[in-house]
Amino acid sequence: MRRKNIISTIAMLAVTLIVSGCSSLTGGSDSSTEDTVIRVGSKDFTENLVVSEIYALALEDAGYEVERIPNIASSVVHTSITNDEIDLYPEYTGTGLLVILEMEMETDPQKVYDTIKAEYTEQFDLTWLDYAEANDSAGLVIKTSVAEKYGIQTVSDLQEHASELRFASQGEFDQREDGLPGLTKAYGEFNWKSSTVYDNSLKYEVLKNDEADVAPAYTTEGQLTDKEEFTVLVDDKNFWPPYNLAPVIRNEVLEENPDVAEMLNNISSTLDTETVTGLNAKVDVDGEEYEAVAKEYFDSLN
Repeated sequence: MRRKNIISTIAMLAVTLIVSGCSSLTGGSDSSTEDTVIRVGSKDFTENLVVSEIYALALEDAGYEVERIPNIASSVVHTSITNDEIDLYPEYTGTGLLVILEMEMETDPQKVYDTIKAEYTEQFDLTWLDYAEANDSAGLVIKTSVAEKYGIQTVSDLQEHASELRFASQGEFDQREDGLPGLTKAYGEFNWKSSTVYDNSLKYEVLKNDEADVAPAYTTEGQLTDKEEFTVLVDDKNFWPPYNLAPVIRNEVLEENPDVAEMLNNISSTLDTETVTGLNAKVDVDGEEYEAVAKEYFDSLN
C-alpha cells in the first residue's frame, strides 16, 4: 500500500508540473504585465484626452492593466505625477520649459526637449519619452478669404496689413508676454483697424460671421481643418516656443516596464500636427466621443 501511495503521489506531482508548465507557455498568470497597473492621466481638454486614451489602448494591447485618470486640471497635473497619483500623461515641451521649469524662452524644438529631459530627470525623477512632430503652439488664424485678398501668409505679412484688419482679441492675449506684447517686440506694432474682446470659445464663429478678420489660436484646434474658411499664419520669426507632444512617465514605472518606452515612442512617431488637428476636429467639430476617436485611430495603426 505504501508503494502505491508513493507512486500515486509522484503521478500527481508530474501532472501538476505539466499543467503549470503549460500555463507559463501560454502566457497565463505568469505574464509579467498582468499584475502591473499603469495609471494614465490626462489634462482636461480634447487633445490631451484623445492622446492619453491612445496611450492607454497601446498599453492594454500589450497586456497591461490600465487605470484611466482623465480631466486633471492643467495647473495640477504635474503635481499629480510627482505625488505618485498618476504614472504618465501627455505633456507639451513648451509647457515643461516655461511653466514647470520657469526657464528662458527657447524656440529650437530639439534644444527645448534636451533641456527639459535632463531637468525633469534630475529634479523630478521623471522621463520625457520621444516628442511627436505634433506642435500645439500658439498662433494667429485669419479668414482665408482675407488672407488671399491681401496676400497674407506670415505674421510679418499680417503686421504690414494690420491697419486694414479687425482683431478678435481674447483680452488676455493683449497682456501676456507670449501674446501681443511679445509679438510687437518681434514683429513691430500691430495697429489694428479695430480690436474687440470676445470669449475664446466664440472666435471661429466671430470670424465666420465676418465680425473680425484675425484671432489668436492654438495650432491644432479642430476648426482649423476647414482650410477654406481659416488659415494659420506662419510664425516666420519663430517667436513662439514649440509645444510638441510627448509622454512624461515616472522613472520607477519605466524601469520596471522598459518596453513601455518603445511602445509609446511608436505612437508619438505617428502624431504630426495635421493628424492631431484632425483627431480634435472629430471631437470638437463632428461631436464624436473622444474614446471612440482614439480607438479608431489606434486600430488604424495595426
